[in-house]
Amino acid sequence: MKKGVRGARRQARPVPRASSPLSPVARRIVSGDRRALGRLISDVESGRPEARDVLKELHPRTGRSLVVGLSGPLGVGKSSLVNRLLQHLKGLGKRVGVIAVDPSSPFSGGAVLGDRVRIDRDPSDPSVFFRSMASRGHPGGLSQSTREVIRLLEAFGMDTILVETVGSGQVDVEIHSIASTRIVVLVPHLGDEVQTLKAGLFEIADVFVVNKCDLPGADRAARDLSELAQLSTPVDGWRPRVVQTSTLLPSGIPELWAAVEEHEQALRSGTQLRARLTERADQELRSLLLARVQGSLDQALRPTPAWGSLVSEVVDRTLDPYTASEKAYRRLIQCL
Repeated sequence: MKKGVRGARRQARPVPRASSPLSPVARRIVSGDRRALGRLISDVESGRPEARDVLKELHPRTGRSLVVGLSGPLGVGKSSLVNRLLQHLKGLGKRVGVIAVDPSSPFSGGAVLGDRVRIDRDPSDPSVFFRSMASRGHPGGLSQSTREVIRLLEAFGMDTILVETVGSGQVDVEIHSIASTRIVVLVPHLGDEVQTLKAGLFEIADVFVVNKCDLPGADRAARDLSELAQLSTPVDGWRPRVVQTSTLLPSGIPELWAAVEEHEQALRSGTQLRARLTERADQELRSLLLARVQGSLDQALRPTPAWGSLVSEVVDRTLDPYTASEKAYRRLIQCL
């Protein structure tokens, strides 16, 4: 199965020939320069225009990696599970990129949890690249620049990319727009699993993991999830798989990765792969466009005498906020 999945990926996404020479920075990325990659990721997170230019150059060299997302509530052991998966994938000879998106500090804007301290890795290991990113308040469990960092890791040559989301629980669903296989991690005794999954996690899961299966109640939790999965509508014959794991023992890690590969194979042999890729591209284009419009809007609404006058009228109750916003909108349209 492993050989088949890898072969299918190469046939479905051949490497396009470059139409023009790469810039020095882009050339260092594709040649495996880790320091250049780290600096470019920092530039991407900072929103530097030159980073966007490099991303444009590298785009034809992306889209060939297996991107796996791990989501779920706080405290279920996602970081420990990523660590075990990383060691398993290294044993399979894979080059792995790991992106851990942490909650942002309300003071510094940096990552609060700092997953890098919980991942057992050798910084000099050429087969692994780890990056901890702050969510910077972006809803959905991901950072705004997560997609771009994934593309850089693809161009860098990582054939597998693990993305661990913030762990915000029921709203932590944006991972469905970037990962081909989505793993939802739960633990026994979280409460009613149905309630835990109501607000969207069930809809995004391709594989459920009952982690910490060495604890009492794991078998029952796995059984309840399996019953729920059987009630779901299959997509290309696929219903979510349920795997029990323990990062302490450890156990279940090979079985988890086998379920991921099985799902990837189902994607490529079914009819939904193109639809998923199209949906993701549509969402990304909308996101980029909205961000650009928001930037233009912020620029247009910078403090001016006219804007200050509108605000004062609303404060003095001589103008209602609805009429004021309509006036501001008409002025904005004239400026765009």
